Amino acid sequence: MALILTFLGTSNIARSKIAIAASKLLANQGKRVLLAGLAEPTLSILLGTSLSPDPQEIAPNFQAVQFQSSVLLERNWEEVKKLEAQYLRTPIFKEVYGQELVVLPGMDNALALNAIREYDASGKYDTIIYDGRGESSTLRMLGMPESLSWYVRRFRQLFVNSDLGKTISESPLIQPVITSFFNVNWTADNFAQPTNQVNNFLEQGRAALANPGRVAAFLVTTPDPIDVANSRYLWGTAQQIGLTIGGAILLAADEENSNLSAEFTPLPISIVPDVLNGEWQPLIDALPNFVKQALQAPKPIEIDVHTREVRLFLPSFDKKQVKLTQYGPEVTVEAGDQRRNIFLPPALSGKPVTGAKFQNSYLIISF
Repeated sequence: MALILTFLGTSNIARSKIAIAASKLLANQGKRVLLAGLAEPTLSILLGTSLSPDPQEIAPNFQAVQFQSSVLLERNWEEVKKLEAQYLRTPIFKEVYGQELVVLPGMDNALALNAIREYDASGKYDTIIYDGRGESSTLRMLGMPESLSWYVRRFRQLFVNSDLGKTISESPLIQPVITSFFNVNWTADNFAQPTNQVNNFLEQGRAALANPGRVAAFLVTTPDPIDVANSRYLWGTAQQIGLTIGGAILLAADEENSNLSAEFTPLPISIVPDVLNGEWQPLIDALPNFVKQALQAPKPIEIDVHTREVRLFLPSFDKKQVKLTQYGPEVTVEAGDQRRNIFLPPALSGKPVTGAKFQNSYLIISF
C-alpha cells in the first residue's frame, strides 16, 4: 500500500511547488512516486511538460497524471453499468454512454478519490502525492469514507426498522414483485447486500485515513498573515475528518518575519526557499521527513475505553467555535464548517455524555 500525501493551503502555486519538490525528493530516495494533479495547467507549467489523464514518466521513479473529471466519469461509467447488470434483471443504463455524461458539482471530488484508491490498489506506487485544491473541498473529499459510512449505517438501520422495511421483509406479495426486477433477494435482512462492496471500500478508506503511515497532509503557507490564518483554519478543520497533519511548510524568500512557531505549536515548521531560475534542489533539500513527522504528530482523535474518554485535537478553534451534541446513537462534534459523527467502540456506543471540556486545543468528552 502507498503513502498518500497531500498539501493544504490557499496559495495554489506554493502548494504545487511543494508537491513537485516532494515528488522529486521521494523519487530520488528510490520511492515509486505518482504525482496527481487537477486539469488546470499549473503542474504542467511548473514541470515543463504537458500532462495527460494517464500516468507518464517525468523522471526515474517519478510519474505524473492529470485528473480530468470528464475522462474519469466516462471510464467509471462502464463500471457502473457492470454493477447495474449484476443486480437488475433488465439494465437501463446500457442505453447511456459515458461520452455524453456531463460532470455535475461534487462529482470531481468523488472521481478523484476513487482514482487515488485505484492507483493505490494497483501496487505500482510507494507514494501518491495529490495536488488538489488544498482547502475545504479537499478535506471533504478525503473525509468521504467517514461521512458516507455514517449515512450507510444510520439510514440502513432506519430502513430496517421502518414500516416499509418490515413490509418488504414480511409481505408475501411484494417479494415476488421485487424478485422480478432484481437479481437479489432484496429483503430488510440483506438490505446491505448490494452495498457490501461499497461498505468495504468505505471501511478501507476510514482505516487508511486513521493511519498517518498511510494518509497524511502538510500545511503550506507563506509569511502573509492571511495565508497563515487560512492554514491554521485548515489545520483545525482537518482534524474533524481524522486527517493527520504532519507539519507546516513555510515558503519564504528569506527567514525575515518567518518565525511562526507559536502559530503552529506543536507542529514542526520547515522553512523552504522558493524556486529561482528553475533550480529545485535548494527547495528539495529543505523539505522535512514526511513519514517521520506524520507519525509523531498529534492524533486527531484518541479513545480511551478504560477512562471512558474521547479526546479530539482541535487546534485553531476556541471553546465558542466547538459544539457538541448527541441526537442519535453517536456523538456529533461541530467545529468550523465541518461536522463529525464519532464512531464509538461497543463499550461506549449509545452511552450518554456525562461531561465535556475544552482544554489546550483538546475537546475531552466523558461518558
